[in-house]
Amino acid sequence: MDTRRVTRVELTEAAADLLRQLTSRHGPVMFHQSGGCCDGSAPMCYPRGEFRVGGSDVLLGHVAGDTPFWMSADQYRYWEHTHLTVDVVPGRGSGFSLEAPEGVRFLLRSRVLTDEEWQRVAAEPPLPTGAEG
Repeated sequence: MDTRRVTRVELTEAAADLLRQLTSRHGPVMFHQSGGCCDGSAPMCYPRGEFRVGGSDVLLGHVAGDTPFWMSADQYRYWEHTHLTVDVVPGRGSGFSLEAPEGVRFLLRSRVLTDEEWQRVAAEPPLPTGAEG
């Protein structure tokens, strides 16, 4: 039986390449998915420590090794049954994400978790929240 958590978020190769560039330029970074203003459903990438995670924000996991991917609790309620893939596409978003000056933006692609993945998720402890950090 697999005892690792179900992977909830990952990067495409293009997003991983961009993240490496941003990290080399800005140091450690983080993602936050709010579902609010400033591109709404686009994940925002910030220098780690410059965005304050809320107590109810959910840590979906880490991408590219140690880059945390947080999501607001309200948004998580909509997305809890999905696996998210962060991609990068041409065009500027309207937010404050670090990739904006590059002429590209991060974008989420999603798929519904398989029945097997969902059964495993249901058996896992709750995901960590900002209140625990």
